[in-house]
Amino acid sequence: MNIAFIVIASSIVGILAFYAGSLIFKLRTQRRLRNEKTQKRIDNISESIQTIAKALQQQQCNLSEGCIRLFHLLEALPVKDKPDFSQKFTGLYSLYYQVKDLPTHDARKLQSKKETLQQDLQREDLEAQLETQILNDVAVLTKFAI
Repeated sequence: MNIAFIVIASSIVGILAFYAGSLIFKLRTQRRLRNEKTQKRIDNISESIQTIAKALQQQQCNLSEGCIRLFHLLEALPVKDKPDFSQKFTGLYSLYYQVKDLPTHDARKLQSKKETLQQDLQREDLEAQLETQILNDVAVLTKFAI
């Protein structure tokens, strides 16, 4: 009877050990896949940041639009211990915070032409004030990588 008990107990321990090992293997596989997907997302976001920064350098889009896009990309980076980009790219973040609430798309179409003109002048004035600082930020972002 003792031998039967030992054989059954050993079998149960062996089965549980095998099950635990398979769970550990699955967990490692999931972590590896998650890390690969995260790295791919970081690489895609970094490439988009570089592309938009180059477009801003070459004046292919206005500074406000570029700053809004860059802000959201920088904030979307899925990295631990993310640097404080608002301190690193002060011109870009400054313009973003000043134009982020201006109406766009349908909301812009619904307002009067006078309001739209005033907002455009305000935006263009802000862009002119911060242009040098933003272009310095953009020069760094053309080589952006994490």
